[in-house]
Amino acid sequence: MSESNESRPARSRVVLRNISSRAWEHPADRGALVALRRLKGFDTVVKLLSSLINERSVRLLYLGSAIRVDERQFPALHRALNDAASTLDAPLVPELYVQADPGFNAVTIGLDRPIVVVNSGMVDLLDEEELRWILAHELGHALSGHAVYRTILLRLMSMSGVFYSVPLGGLGLRMIVAGLMEWRRKSELSADRAGLLATQDPAVAYRALMKLASGGHLDDLDQTSFFEQGAEYDAAVDLRDSVLKLLLLERRSHPMTVSRTSELRRWVDSGEYTAILAGEYPQRDSDDGAKVSQAAQEAAQSYSAAFRDTQDTLGRLVHDTAGWMGSAKVWLDEQWRRRGDEDAS
Repeated sequence: MSESNESRPARSRVVLRNISSRAWEHPADRGALVALRRLKGFDTVVKLLSSLINERSVRLLYLGSAIRVDERQFPALHRALNDAASTLDAPLVPELYVQADPGFNAVTIGLDRPIVVVNSGMVDLLDEEELRWILAHELGHALSGHAVYRTILLRLMSMSGVFYSVPLGGLGLRMIVAGLMEWRRKSELSADRAGLLATQDPAVAYRALMKLASGGHLDDLDQTSFFEQGAEYDAAVDLRDSVLKLLLLERRSHPMTVSRTSELRRWVDSGEYTAILAGEYPQRDSDDGAKVSQAAQEAAQSYSAAFRDTQDTLGRLVHDTAGWMGSAKVWLDEQWRRRGDEDAS
């Protein structure tokens, strides 16, 4: 673990009592999750089946080959995860393991009783505050049930024969996979927000992402230049760049690291983050009453706003085309209405 901030005094954080995961879920992620959470009982069956064999096998694997974190082993990680769970008022605290791997990665595994696995390379790279953000990111995945509901969706699609009856065969299947990967990338943005709500210091989240992008060379980086780089990536003023970005992202499980930082900063600047810390957030007790139609509408509005505000050439084209088609529909509806009035008279 990096030594640079180990002596930093503990910060006072707002405990977000009874907070629903809907508070941090990206609208495009939330829309799918709210719909899948309506399948009462299905999630229980999927978790049960997973826990019987798969999860026991995975836990035994890490129990025998990695280090289980507790008060005596990697105590700083133990403290960071428990602090994050307390801040998010989490009803569960996943088991945490550190495995010998130089890669910069952490993952949440399991459906019924999730565990978090952190690579030793990540522990070496980040200080305790930054690791709190990473661990809270993984906790956000667990609390949102991302692994559970992705598994449910795949099961439903398989049971309904969607994979085998899509039009144009491989092309249709590719579109389905692309949609699932897009949802997965949006779930990473949701988890980034959960990490920030637990850390309650945007600078920590930005710093962690800058380290991940650079391999830890934070002293050689400048935050202003880093955000300018993100803005340049998001702009993609050439149509060729826009198409290439889509192809580069198609099979990626995570958004680009530089772009993730920009997305998180936009969420902070939107005022939603501050409002949540002030107590304006959905309660976990009200999750059952969340409306699918409202979540879908918010998801559509999110994509519309993203296309409206983007400088990306393809994004602007999609937004302008949608606007033109909307205007054309209004004009055609008006013509049909007038013709109907004339016929009636």
